[in-house]
Amino acid sequence: MTAELVRGQNHPLSQSRLEIRISAGTPVAAAAALGDENGRIHGTQWVAHPGAPVQPGLEVSRQAAADHRLAVDLDAMTDAVHRVSVLLALPAANAGAGPARFGSVAAPFVAVTGLDGTEVASYTITGLDLESAVVALELYRRQGAWKVRAVGQGYAGGLAELFADQGLSEAAQLAAGIDEAVAKGLARSVQAPPPRTPKGDRSRQAAAPAVGPDQGAAPQGASGPVPPAYAGQPAGGQGQGGPQPAYGGATDPHAPSGGPVDYSHPRRQTSAPPPPPPAAPPAQPGQPARPVAGDATGWSMEERLYNQVWGMFEDLARTAAAYRSAVDFAESRMDKELEQALSDPRSRIGGQGDAAREAARARYTQLVDQARASLDRDLDQLVAESEVVEPALPPAFARWDNPCWHAYRVPMEIPMALRLGDLRLPEAESIRIPMLLRLPLERGLWIDSGRTDSLDGSFTDSHDMRRLAMDTAVAHAARLLAVYPAGEFTVHVVDPAGSGAQALAPLTQTGVLAGPPAQGAAGVTEVLARLTQRVDLVQMALRGGAPDALPPGFDTSQQLLIVNDFPHGFDDRAVNQLRYLVDEGPPVGVHLMMVADREESAGYGPLLDPLWRSLLRLTPVPDDHLADPWVGHAWTYEPPSVPPGSEVLRQVLTQVAEARRTWNR
Repeated sequence: MTAELVRGQNHPLSQSRLEIRISAGTPVAAAAALGDENGRIHGTQWVAHPGAPVQPGLEVSRQAAADHRLAVDLDAMTDAVHRVSVLLALPAANAGAGPARFGSVAAPFVAVTGLDGTEVASYTITGLDLESAVVALELYRRQGAWKVRAVGQGYAGGLAELFADQGLSEAAQLAAGIDEAVAKGLARSVQAPPPRTPKGDRSRQAAAPAVGPDQGAAPQGASGPVPPAYAGQPAGGQGQGGPQPAYGGATDPHAPSGGPVDYSHPRRQTSAPPPPPPAAPPAQPGQPARPVAGDATGWSMEERLYNQVWGMFEDLARTAAAYRSAVDFAESRMDKELEQALSDPRSRIGGQGDAAREAARARYTQLVDQARASLDRDLDQLVAESEVVEPALPPAFARWDNPCWHAYRVPMEIPMALRLGDLRLPEAESIRIPMLLRLPLERGLWIDSGRTDSLDGSFTDSHDMRRLAMDTAVAHAARLLAVYPAGEFTVHVVDPAGSGAQALAPLTQTGVLAGPPAQGAAGVTEVLARLTQRVDLVQMALRGGAPDALPPGFDTSQQLLIVNDFPHGFDDRAVNQLRYLVDEGPPVGVHLMMVADREESAGYGPLLDPLWRSLLRLTPVPDDHLADPWVGHAWTYEPPSVPPGSEVLRQVLTQVAEARRTWNR
């Protein structure tokens, strides 16, 4: 039975291998500190954090997320360790880009579980206000036995004050290192899926929902109402599926008494519930239910498919986590049994020792085979689901080789999301999960042209990488143009040296760009000044409460700036303007897509780092740099690619150009 702790209460632990599961109302950084009998930390090597996620007996997530799983092996702790403190911190507190205190978000929830998911003790951290870092709970050793205690001690001074209070002399340096590691992690994180209903929003799941609520925060950067002219949507709404939280919606049963944030569409709050999803045909006895496209809840088939895709992503992430945890447990158990066999001098040689070692290896193989069988069962179901979902996806969600593009027509409404590529895990090479990003964009994109090799070693030439990066950027831009109604999306290009002319041909030859690609330093200056002025005008109109008082002929469409060959043609002023567009542009409909080599751009130092961290990094070749918001799996990202020899891109852009000409008449 689970012990629901209050501050200061403790509970005995009967297991040595545990998971600490954390759910918060916003992305938080998680760490764990080892302490002696007095609770003192003896050095930075006693802390597991995103910059150094593995310490003896400890493993934490490499990034900030709304949900975490920390692995703890108490038997692996040295005799000097008497306390393990679980720490949470708001990573945005120092960056000014999110909540700066725990009092403004839902109360974090922490649970101690066994490896099988059985909850041992839980604690909801209430009563926080100005604190930006907190000691959530601690595992401590008392008379040879381990216990867990609910702490909830917060610090308004953040991690630096927390570490200093625990006796660490390098407190400020360690806190700064953690902030830097978290900031880098934010540039590689995949957004979380939307929330599920309490009973699971997919009809094929009759069991309880996945462990840990999918919580979230309000849309980042949304500082005021955006008129329909800029957002392409009714003010106060976020498209067909409700608002777009940066890390998924909040349905936290452990939220404070005020209740979770209501993310429902304002025009649907008093309407009837959505129609039920299509029912799966009855399955044969003993067989799993056959999947059906659109079996998630939603107001439209598009919304159902969107929720279903993210449900598949979540299912794959968690079934892979269960498999990895089981394999880790099997390895740890085998190592412990082998160590015991070797520690007995009588069993080091002879048949008795050989038998003990063979038995340990046999038990390891049995446990791994059982875990693999469970994983394969889940993967078979996901493969079957993917086979029916992929052909049913609309153009905004579909691959370029999907037949739906042959019947493409310029849409009349903005879709919920856009497909940026595919995601997969090494345990499931046969499954590709569409990577969907909600619209309108909340953060820009950095297409990295600096990687010199792919996972399979097929690309090593830097010239090829730059060409592939620009091809990928054009494919993303073409899809954005294709999914927006005519006249509601405008693309500008800055190509100072003209090196992207060949890749840009589909955009320039079909006439879908706002103007010819800007070249040279003068072209860079002119485009950046024009877009910066646009952001200023819209912000002034919104702050003055007069969004209709913009100059006559003002282009109210969403704006995308593609920058190629950065930093060629850019000075410090231009880089600062790029940063301004990244920070202030998305809420008023101005977005950035950088095509650049991170290492070549490193000379800008402090000017470039915030820009790099603010954009979502994508690659033109398969790369495992993205992570999920639960356990930090390294997902392999595969960029969208047009089939060789296919004219689908030009055909789609030709229709977009014709629709724009008709709309402008």
